[in-house]
Amino acid sequence: MSDNPRAEIGQTNDAELVKRLLIENYGYAPDLRYEIRGRYHKVYAWKPCSLEIRGPDRNGVYFGRVESDGIRLSIEGSFLVGPKATKNVVELDDGSAKRYLAGESVEIDDKNLHGWVIVKWRSYYLGSAKAKEGRLINYVPKERRLKLEDPAKA
Repeated sequence: MSDNPRAEIGQTNDAELVKRLLIENYGYAPDLRYEIRGRYHKVYAWKPCSLEIRGPDRNGVYFGRVESDGIRLSIEGSFLVGPKATKNVVELDDGSAKRYLAGESVEIDDKNLHGWVIVKWRSYYLGSAKAKEGRLINYVPKERRLKLEDPAKA
C-alpha cells in the first residue's frame, strides 16, 4: 500500500481500494458497489437492484472521499459504516455534539487518537472528523450545519 491512497486511484479497482481503506480505518466495509469519481476523488456507493430508473448514468449516493491519508466519510457514509465499525468511532456528549453540528471543532479525551474518525452522538452518526492532538477537526458542510442561538440574544 502507498502512503497516499490517492496514488492508487486508477491503479487499483475502485471497490477494492475503498473496501481496504474502510477496513483499515474502521474495521468494517459494507457490501456495496463503490466508484471513485472526479478530481476530488469522491466516492459513491450503491447496492445493485433490478429496478430500472431512467435518468443520469450515474449510480449511488455520495459516500465520502479518498484523502491523501485515508477515507473521509460523508454523513451518509458514516450512517452506513458506523453501526458495525469496530474502531475509530468517537462518541460525543450532548453539548459537544451540538457544537460539532454547528461547525465547531471539539475537544476529546483521547489525545493519542489521530486520523479520520466517525463521529457519533447517542445512536446517530454525525459524519467524520479528523482527530488531531485531542481535537476533532470539523468537516460538516456549511449548508448542513445547525444554527445555534446566541445566548446573549435570548
